[in-house]
Amino acid sequence: MSDSPPSLTTINSLSTDLIDLILSLLPVPSLLRASSVCKLWRSIIVSSSSSSSNSPRPSPDSHASAPCWFFLYGIHNTSSRNNQSFAFDPLSGAWFRLPIHTHRDDPSFSFTASSGFLFTTTPTFSFTRVFRNSWRATSPLHFSRINPLLAVFGGGGDPDPGPGLRFVVVGGDGFVGNLVDIEDRLAVEVYDPRSDRWDLCPPLPADFRPGNSSQSLSSALFRGRFYVFGIYSCFLSCFDLRHRIWSDVQTLRPPGVLFSFLIACRERLVLAGMCVGPSGPSFNLWQVDETSMEFREIAIMPSNLLNGLVDSEEEDKFASLKCVGSGDMIYVFNEEYHKKYPACVCEIGSDYGRCSWRRLPDLPSPVNKFHKVISFCSAVSIHTVLQGEADEAA
Repeated sequence: MSDSPPSLTTINSLSTDLIDLILSLLPVPSLLRASSVCKLWRSIIVSSSSSSSNSPRPSPDSHASAPCWFFLYGIHNTSSRNNQSFAFDPLSGAWFRLPIHTHRDDPSFSFTASSGFLFTTTPTFSFTRVFRNSWRATSPLHFSRINPLLAVFGGGGDPDPGPGLRFVVVGGDGFVGNLVDIEDRLAVEVYDPRSDRWDLCPPLPADFRPGNSSQSLSSALFRGRFYVFGIYSCFLSCFDLRHRIWSDVQTLRPPGVLFSFLIACRERLVLAGMCVGPSGPSFNLWQVDETSMEFREIAIMPSNLLNGLVDSEEEDKFASLKCVGSGDMIYVFNEEYHKKYPACVCEIGSDYGRCSWRRLPDLPSPVNKFHKVISFCSAVSIHTVLQGEADEAA
């Protein structure tokens, strides 16, 4: 029997493929820390297998199926130094502070976000990806506007706009010379970054004229169509992004709905809304058939979570609830400061048979009081975060 001690296997003695497999099990924040350990680990992490996946089984579709982060941007109207940005990672269950995108204190400045991009729509239109601060200005819109609906379609998941990527801007309040313009509120424009050109498209149907901005409309990008839905009116129409035509306006209103939001979630459209029924108030989710527009209930938020989002002494306590979602995740939050923007999330099962709700942790203190809160969901890869770090260092 040998008296020599057994040899120890360290992680550095493992093959690159095995290290890659181990690292692929980590959420993005852990990968970010691991990327600072050594050059070998960083090179593995930024390789295609690790940078495109946060799941145990990498695949070509893994980025699209990864849990979506929840982004919250707080805008202060009089001092951009009070703006704050946060992101919630559902895998680690933690909030992270993001770099503050500062702009001059200008009452005409309008900021919005969608699908992993940040935008300014006035006084000039510009865009950048999240985690990056390299803004790119575009040629002027035909009709300058604030609070439009905005979506990103085509292209890939690269940090820079892909060859097929487009932006569509719908509705909003016209803004000319710091005065709200009553004309062209229904305008629709599509932007091509390759040619730096805005194409004017058929306008939003006139049924949406009384409430034509993101304050009264929600939207969902689903299977080549951009759905526009009235949060309070429940009017629904979709814009075919290929043929650039609008569908007839329909009404999608489950019984007892006070207000609701349309979300593209997994392979289905989901309606999420506040209801009042015989048993009291509730926040419900419905699966919507895109062909017939019929709906069926798939989840109800537990009452303790719903009550935790609002102040029970308020008369219209549910009016400040907002909802965004993507992939498997639907986030519901309160856009008012009194509880420092509390939120919860529903993770939808693959067969819609089981939906799990949970409360999000509080935002990291200190949290400022904002005049406007902008939120969206986006899948996040470690490559996106590392590229943002490189921009900050440059």
